Amino acid sequence: MTIRVLLADDQTLLRATFRILIDSCSDMEVVDEAADGARAVELTRAHRPDVVLMDIRMPGTDGLAATSEICADPALAATRILVLTTFQTDEYVARALRVGASGFLGKDVSAEALLEGIRTVAAGDALLSPAATRALITRFLATPEAEAVTGPDAGVLTAREREVTELVAEGKSDAEIAEQLFLSPLTVRTHVQRAKTKLDARSRAQLVAIAYRSGLARPPR
Repeated sequence: MTIRVLLADDQTLLRATFRILIDSCSDMEVVDEAADGARAVELTRAHRPDVVLMDIRMPGTDGLAATSEICADPALAATRILVLTTFQTDEYVARALRVGASGFLGKDVSAEALLEGIRTVAAGDALLSPAATRALITRFLATPEAEAVTGPDAGVLTAREREVTELVAEGKSDAEIAEQLFLSPLTVRTHVQRAKTKLDARSRAQLVAIAYRSGLARPPR
């Protein structure tokens, strides 16, 4: 299957560079480009891409607002958002995660890492390393104006689902969780999916945010 990608960035040269890189791969293609968030939402509804490569800082409707609107639309549930940002300085990353973004990459990312990131989120996995997860969640929890998580709390999970969710919040992959808990990767994926459904989490990354906000996972000391 070909991964269909929408580019959302206000820098024309950067979009052109990404298009050349992505279109050079046999397993993915760029379906369209947007220079602002409002256009990104419009084109996402028109094309239903597998992945939106979304810049946060854009004029008018920014990437955060666009991500929130896309992720809140049930008709776009199959579309994943891969946010382009800088971990150390962009406080909006945590908010994007909470509204459903599936992954985060710095704008200085290598070509190989960008392409692999697109493939990762298209496959339904979160693009969050353990270090990035800890940094994002710690900053998010320290934000006084952070909104409380709405919807069901972690009490609706079974003991095994809670255990798996805690490990997901540590940034572990399905394979790593399976090895640690002596389960098959398929069983782990099933537990993750059930936890996402029960907690109304659109993505694995959003599941991580909910886990920390609900107290199921604890931030690093």
